[in-house]
Amino acid sequence: MRIGLISDTHGFLDSKVFEYFKNADEIWHAGDIGDASVADNLEKFKPLRAVHGNIDNQPLQIRFPEDLWLDVEGLSIWITHIGGAPPNYNPRIKKLLKDRTPDVFICGHSHILRIKRDPSYNNMLYINPGAAGNHGFHHMKTLVRFEIVTNEIKNMEVIELGKRGAMN
Repeated sequence: MRIGLISDTHGFLDSKVFEYFKNADEIWHAGDIGDASVADNLEKFKPLRAVHGNIDNQPLQIRFPEDLWLDVEGLSIWITHIGGAPPNYNPRIKKLLKDRTPDVFICGHSHILRIKRDPSYNNMLYINPGAAGNHGFHHMKTLVRFEIVTNEIKNMEVIELGKRGAMN
């Protein structure tokens, strides 16, 4: 399964996303979608799995959950928007991780691209794809893509879309 991972679009969808995710089987959005048109355009392109973020309005909050748990190719995956980062998860995340630790934890919110293993939680893979929109303090818009093949993440790639504010 080929995954295109995006977060923090804040209502802006860079046209390059469609080129970079053309071979994806699914697109996963880790919140702060910003506008229903972003989700609509992604859904027209590929199957979309998404969570809502703290800036998303009530219709987006109703449409997409706060937490999404998936089982894909033998891996358990948890997607939420506000998570913190290893080892400094927020209190809600710490509590939930004690009860149920996924193989892969995906979040957004910080606009900071970070991919690392967390030995404190069974070597869980932490992924924050950074921010793909033009709103925020990040300098570079980023995406992540990877494959999940029989219990393994493979071919992890970070994609730079260009500097924040560049309209494509």
